[in-house]
Amino acid sequence: MLRLLQIENIALIKSAEIEFFEGFSVLTGETGAGKSIIIDSINLLLGSRAPRELIRTGEERATVTALFEGIGGECAGLLSEYGIDCEENTLLLSRTVSADGRSSARINGRTVTQSMLREVCRTQLCIHGQHDNRVLMQKESHIRLLDTYAGLADKLGEYAGVYNELRTVQRDLEKLRLDEAEKIRLRDMLVYQTNEISSAKLKPGEEEELMAERLRLRNAERIKKQTGFAYRALYGSERGSVALLLDRSAAALGQLTDAIPEAGVLAAKLEHFRYEIEDIAETVRGLSDYGEGDPTVRLDKIEGRLDLISRLKRKYGADISGILKFKDDAEARLAELDSAEERIAELTEKARALEAEAKKLAGEISAVRIKNAAKAAKEICDELKFLDMPGVRFEIKVTPAELGPVGADDVEFLISANPGEPPMPLSKIASGGELSRVMLALLSVLASNDGIHTMIFDEIDSGISGKTSRKVGIRLKGLSKDTQVLCVTHSAQIASLADRHYLVSKSEVDQRTETAVRLLDKEGRVAEIARILGGINITTKQREAAREMIEEGKNL
Repeated sequence: MLRLLQIENIALIKSAEIEFFEGFSVLTGETGAGKSIIIDSINLLLGSRAPRELIRTGEERATVTALFEGIGGECAGLLSEYGIDCEENTLLLSRTVSADGRSSARINGRTVTQSMLREVCRTQLCIHGQHDNRVLMQKESHIRLLDTYAGLADKLGEYAGVYNELRTVQRDLEKLRLDEAEKIRLRDMLVYQTNEISSAKLKPGEEEELMAERLRLRNAERIKKQTGFAYRALYGSERGSVALLLDRSAAALGQLTDAIPEAGVLAAKLEHFRYEIEDIAETVRGLSDYGEGDPTVRLDKIEGRLDLISRLKRKYGADISGILKFKDDAEARLAELDSAEERIAELTEKARALEAEAKKLAGEISAVRIKNAAKAAKEICDELKFLDMPGVRFEIKVTPAELGPVGADDVEFLISANPGEPPMPLSKIASGGELSRVMLALLSVLASNDGIHTMIFDEIDSGISGKTSRKVGIRLKGLSKDTQVLCVTHSAQIASLADRHYLVSKSEVDQRTETAVRLLDKEGRVAEIARILGGINITTKQREAAREMIEEGKNL
């Protein structure tokens, strides 16, 4: 439930901290006092737009923060999915909007996206107003409301698993069941592509090797000249190569071994160097060895090969590895086409079995819906009659439909507010007072198991009489036995039934208008309800009437 609401710099509210409690609470105040600011602030947490004029004049940013207790399983699951810690079963939501249009959101102190904040907040509370009933009025929401009432969550989960698997198999079949001309065209293209790549006989790393060889061949004359010079200097000259000089030096030192023993060691080292030089010289000479034939012929072949690789890369992949992977994938697709008939038969049988199972489960779900539709419609009709709509007829129409994500039914709520008129869709309700009562009846009967911990009603009393308002208040109080209920109201009949009463008022502080919210004590409640009953000049009679209404409310 909503335990604490903090508002800073939103419209006329400079700073407000409101502590809420279990049960039924109302917020009242004169027209223009700022009751709607409370709703606007909570709507920010639900993802509503934040126009510049919502921020208090002269301020750069506005913030709303809400603390919830006892968050429930759905919210805990979302927090786990988002990687957000949840301590002591509490939830702290906040949103800050700036004058420059920027907005930031936090959940338990962690920065999150607006959509994450919205989804988490929706698990905790919902706002219902006379002009904010689109979801309840839309046919698409009716099946969900009926299913919640009927307790179909587990059965729908079982059905969804079968249905989703069926749709996957059906999509696989659609891919395989290409028309014959398309299949032939695709097969011819795949055969051409695989043959073109196979005939090239590509090898991983080949392109790099060819590019290196091409570089050498393009510099063949320079390489031949320089390696020839290096070879002659090392070994191939009889006039003074490094090898010849090492031979002479080793021989000279060898003649001194009888006089200088270490001269023999030095001579041996020189002989070792001489063999090293010989090996290096042979390697150098090999650098310019391009085999038999003209190097330009080999260069032309390399250029042709690289050109082929380049063309294949443009068509099939960024490199040879990518081209070869394309070939593997094409061959796999060919294999699928070649074995398509066998695979189609296999998937068709699987789809048939899944469809039979889905229809069986959908039939069971339909039976539960039909049974509960009649029961829920009667309860809603009884609620509406209690709320002073005596000639009302309410129907929940369940009709067969194609298999879909939630079964094989269409569900629509129909109502006739006046005797002799045929039932019509809820969207056809014109009267604001009727709309408010229908909304309350639907919530009273259908929404008791939807997991929402806080329901907020915004001026649900608009367009209805004092007598009917009293009955609306009784139903709101009844809802509050299982759910925290907050109601913004102008009705003394509703306000007198509340467990707690908050007054929204405005005053001038330092030549600026400010809205404040405070919890009323017993005498404060009497005075406020008397004001609602009689206006500015409150009489003793009005006070006594207010006191009597409050006492009567305690016994309900």
